[in-house]
Amino acid sequence: MSLLTTLAAQGTFLNWPKRLPCVEVHTCRMKKRTGSRRRRFLIFAAAVLVEPVAMKLRGYRMGGNLVVRCREGHLFTTIWIPGASLKSLRFGWWRFQRCPVGRHWSIVTPVKESELTEDEKRTASEHKDVRLP
Repeated sequence: MSLLTTLAAQGTFLNWPKRLPCVEVHTCRMKKRTGSRRRRFLIFAAAVLVEPVAMKLRGYRMGGNLVVRCREGHLFTTIWIPGASLKSLRFGWWRFQRCPVGRHWSIVTPVKESELTEDEKRTASEHKDVRLP
């Protein structure tokens, strides 16, 4: 006689489930987890790709040194890596970072260099933020 049948005969397992969970239930749970992981990965990948695609469609350069304008109108050059930032807080298209011209914190946006005058381009190239990406 096995240990389970002995204990069942003694009444120890009165509330014991009639059917033990099978391996298929475990694999179903794993498939659900895998599906949710895949979904999370796709959402993350889409969120990271939105910014570079939007920059390309709007006619801006992709990454590298980019001329940006703060809310007070100051122009300066910063390293703009789509989908990543260490020295600023990202808010979609905008970033909150320190303006080296006015020495204040502000929301900055990229500027098309084709829309700038030669004097504005010179001013932007003279003022660069911290070279830390």
